Amino acid sequence: MTEAERERPVRSPCVSICALDEQDLCLGCQRTASEISRWGRMSNDERRQVLAQLAERARAQGLMQ
Repeated sequence: MTEAERERPVRSPCVSICALDEQDLCLGCQRTASEISRWGRMSNDERRQVLAQLAERARAQGLMQ
């Protein structure tokens, strides 16, 4: 088993506020519908990339500084 296979899965950013806005972004976690549906099949590296994008989206919307 490789180190990547032993690594714990990166946790979902879901905060149980599941509603998509006009831009197809979840109001709770800032993921797109596609990202939400693919999350379970993503590698940890892909999940980390999405998490980085979520932070940028939240900043762009004024939700984070």
